[in-house]
Amino acid sequence: MTEVINKSSIGQRLAGKYLTFLSANEEYGLEILKVQEIIRVQTITRVPRTPAYVRGVINLRGKVIPVVDLRLKFGQEQAADTERTCIIVVQIRHGEALVVMGIIIDEVREVLDIVADNIEEAPDFGAQIDTEFILGIGKIGQSVKILLDIDKVLNATELTAVAKTAGQETK
Repeated sequence: MTEVINKSSIGQRLAGKYLTFLSANEEYGLEILKVQEIIRVQTITRVPRTPAYVRGVINLRGKVIPVVDLRLKFGQEQAADTERTCIIVVQIRHGEALVVMGIIIDEVREVLDIVADNIEEAPDFGAQIDTEFILGIGKIGQSVKILLDIDKVLNATELTAVAKTAGQETK
């Protein structure tokens, strides 16, 4: 009985609208409230001495924002940009600050309203595998969507470094 209650409370907490997208043929979802906008890939200025997953920075209507390649951050194979490649501009909570950052993804899919009964807790792969950035697993028909906690995709040290790349404060 406890397991059912836990699954239900996780689903209730996570139920809502998610922007779904592809990265390396895997489907992910982001809470729609974290998404500021979706833009086409544009010229990205590489910043020296940043990790490989940091593509660089862009000028978004006069504001410099860092851009992270989600494939590389997740240890997936790098791919050339296509006409479907997009940058999802997200707002990430870091302490008291909001950091605006772009994440490069392969293709935007759709906005889905995922109900509580279709969300399960992220699987536990053991202490050696970090899944803290996964909110849960959304079940849609026969497919599964990995629901990301965008606030935790980068750890605090990585987020601070990425934000500084674009001159953003993270206090």
